[in-house]
Amino acid sequence: MMLTVAGALTGCGGGTDAAQQPLTVGWVVDPSWSQVPVAQDLGYLEDTGLTVKVVPFPTGAAALEALAGGAIDVSNGGDVPTSAAALKNPDLRIIADGARWTEGRFVARRSAGINTISDLAGRKVAVPLGSSAHYFASSFLAEAHVDAELIQTGPSEIVTAIANHDVDVVAVFQPVIAKVLDALGDDAIELQGSNKYQQHSFYLTNADTLAAREPALEQFVAAVRKADTPLTERDPAALAAVAKATGLEQRAIADVVGEFDFTTRLGPELAGDLADRARWAQSIGRIPKDAPIPDYNTLIVTTPLDGADR
Repeated sequence: MMLTVAGALTGCGGGTDAAQQPLTVGWVVDPSWSQVPVAQDLGYLEDTGLTVKVVPFPTGAAALEALAGGAIDVSNGGDVPTSAAALKNPDLRIIADGARWTEGRFVARRSAGINTISDLAGRKVAVPLGSSAHYFASSFLAEAHVDAELIQTGPSEIVTAIANHDVDVVAVFQPVIAKVLDALGDDAIELQGSNKYQQHSFYLTNADTLAAREPALEQFVAAVRKADTPLTERDPAALAAVAKATGLEQRAIADVVGEFDFTTRLGPELAGDLADRARWAQSIGRIPKDAPIPDYNTLIVTTPLDGADR
């Protein structure tokens, strides 16, 4: 599926200059990047005068691969896959952090005898490995000194896995959490560690694209930032846009959106948080232990693309 927002191209004439080409955005179908469907449906992207093609991706890792291969101009990506992707793609650039999320948690079946994280000892936990969910699941289990078996399960398979009793507990992100809670009803119990993990939700590009398309990227980030306000205020039109794009029930979308801090910025903590995620990936063998961890400050575009203070 490809969604297109078309407006008048910036610049003069209809040549093939890079600045006039459509901006292709790899959007991860996840409320973490709710600004994209809101900017699309509320007309903020069209108002930029750009032609923007929004291409849905199931995960940030998949979108980052497409970005590295030059298939898209802008990608979404969470902090965990982004920290690993930077080792393979040193040209990766972070142009915005659209949202923070501190509500990562396990969802389990009460009927399986689970009431605390300690009850997860020896259990199989369905989780998309290499994702932010993998990170917080590992962190929460280590904090509680609990050994559980983490089973690779794609986001699209999570609900079925727990509803069919293939597993007793899952660790996943939104919007899948909401769908799991809906499927389990009163049998669901949510468990979170005491040290909350803050997930960053990035907008990324490549160095070459940044050099060639900076004015277009400025306008795109400005449209993303404009979507912060209706999301924060739970504007009905914004919530409807997110519900449609993510497949969530309208009745659940306000609670899901309410879990996120939609303030588009680049905070001073980003480089340190990315290095932390990379060290974790090394500790569990997701990336080679001898791989040098980059200086993530060099990947962050410190000059505000849209002129706002970050």
